[in-house]
Amino acid sequence: MQTQFDSSIFKSYDVRGIYPSELNDDVAFEIGRAFVAFLRAKTVAVGRDMRPSGQNLFEAFARGATQAGADVVDIGMVSTDALYFAVGKYGYDGGVMITASHNPAQYNGMKFTREQAMALSLDTGLSAIRDAISSGSAPAAAATPGKVTKRDVLEDFAAHCLSFIDAAAVKPFTIAIDAGNGMAGETVPHVFKHLPCKVIPLYFELDGSFPNHPASPIEPENMRDLQAAVLKYSCDLGVAFDGDADRMFIVDEKADLIGGDMVTAIVGLNTLKRHPGATILYNLICSRSVPEVIERAGGKPLRSQVGHSIIKKVMRDNDVIFGGEHSGHFYFKDNWFADSGMIALMECLELFSEAGKKPSEVIAPIDTRFRSGEINSTVKDIPGKLAEIQTHYQDAQIDHLDGLTVSYPQWWMNIRPSNTEPLLRLNVEGDKKELMEKHRDEALALIRA
Repeated sequence: MQTQFDSSIFKSYDVRGIYPSELNDDVAFEIGRAFVAFLRAKTVAVGRDMRPSGQNLFEAFARGATQAGADVVDIGMVSTDALYFAVGKYGYDGGVMITASHNPAQYNGMKFTREQAMALSLDTGLSAIRDAISSGSAPAAAATPGKVTKRDVLEDFAAHCLSFIDAAAVKPFTIAIDAGNGMAGETVPHVFKHLPCKVIPLYFELDGSFPNHPASPIEPENMRDLQAAVLKYSCDLGVAFDGDADRMFIVDEKADLIGGDMVTAIVGLNTLKRHPGATILYNLICSRSVPEVIERAGGKPLRSQVGHSIIKKVMRDNDVIFGGEHSGHFYFKDNWFADSGMIALMECLELFSEAGKKPSEVIAPIDTRFRSGEINSTVKDIPGKLAEIQTHYQDAQIDHLDGLTVSYPQWWMNIRPSNTEPLLRLNVEGDKKELMEKHRDEALALIRA
C-alpha cells in the first residue's frame, strides 16, 4: 500500500521535518520497515534526543522495524555520537538517532547508519528507503517479528571518549559548559566525573522546547550566555554543544569565540603527537592556517568537500586518522570514522594542559587571518551566477572541488550552493582584515546583482 507523505523530509544526509505535519508516527513506522529491509538488518540500535515527540517516533519506528523482523535495541536518550559509538562498539547492523539536531522545537528527524556507524545519505540508501515507502514496496511482515530490548551505553561511551587521551594529564580547569537544554546535559556528567575539572553547567536540564536559547552554537547570539559565564566565573574556557551534542564549540578564557577550523588545527596537532606523519583532513571552508599548521607539525593535510557523509567516505578511503570541519564536526578513525564533539573536547583539554598556556595563547600563533563567516544569499540561477563569478576572477587560481573556490596569494573565497535551498553560501578569508572585507563586499555585490 502506498503511503502519502511529504518526501521533501528526506534531506541529503538525514530525515527532518515539523512534527506531526511533515514527519509523523505513520511515516516513522514505514521508515522502520523500509530501513530494516534495505539493510537486511537483524539488530538496530535506536537513540533519541530530548524532544517531546521523540518517544512517539521511537515507538512507531520500533513497531515498523520489529514487524520487518529486526530486533531493536533502545539506548534511550543519548547524544548522536553515543548512537554512533553503540553501533560500532556492539556490532549492530544499523542505527537510527531520532533528532532534529539544532533545529527549532517543532522539528524532529532521524539520522541513519549502517554497520560500523557508516552514515546513510540520499546517495547511499535514503533515496531507496524514501522510494520504497512512497511506492508501497516495503516487504510484508516477517514470519517472526523482532523484539525491543533496552541497553544503557553512556558509561561505555564515556570510557571510549576518555580512551583518546591521558585523562591523568588533564589539569583542573574551570570550564563553563552550555548544553543548550540538549543531550550534552546527559553525556557531560558521565565523562567529566572522571576528570579533575570543575564544570559550571548552563542549561543542563533536558528540555526539547529550548526555553533559554536555540541549541545552535554556530550562531554567535546563542553563545552569549556562555561567554558571560566564562567571564563571571573566571573560567579557563567555555564549551557549547548543539542539541544532539555531536558538534562542539569553544570560547577562550577571554570569552572570545574559537572557530571550528581552529579547533580542527588544535585537535590535528594533538593527534599528530600520537600518530606522527598522519594524514589530517580539513574541509575547504577552513582557514589556510589549518593545512599550514598540519604541515609544520609533520602531518599531511588533505582538503575535502563539506558534509559528513562525504568526509567519512574520504577518510575511510584514505585511512585518515582525524578530520575536522569549520561547522564544529570532528571525525576520528578510531571512532568508526564518525564525528564526536566530546572526543574533540577531550583532545583540546589534553593539548591545553600540556601547553601550559591559556587557550588564547595557544590559538594566537595559529589564528592569524580574518574570515567572513558563512554568508547566505538567495539566487535564482545558481549555475549562471557561478559562471559569472568565475569569469570576473579569471586571473585567479580556480577549483571546483565544492562549488567555486577563487584563490589569490593573500586572500581566497569559496562560493557553494546549498543542498536543500536556492542559496549560495559565501566564505572569504584574507591575510588582512581590510582585504577580507573588501573582497567580501565585492563578492556579495556580484552574487546579489
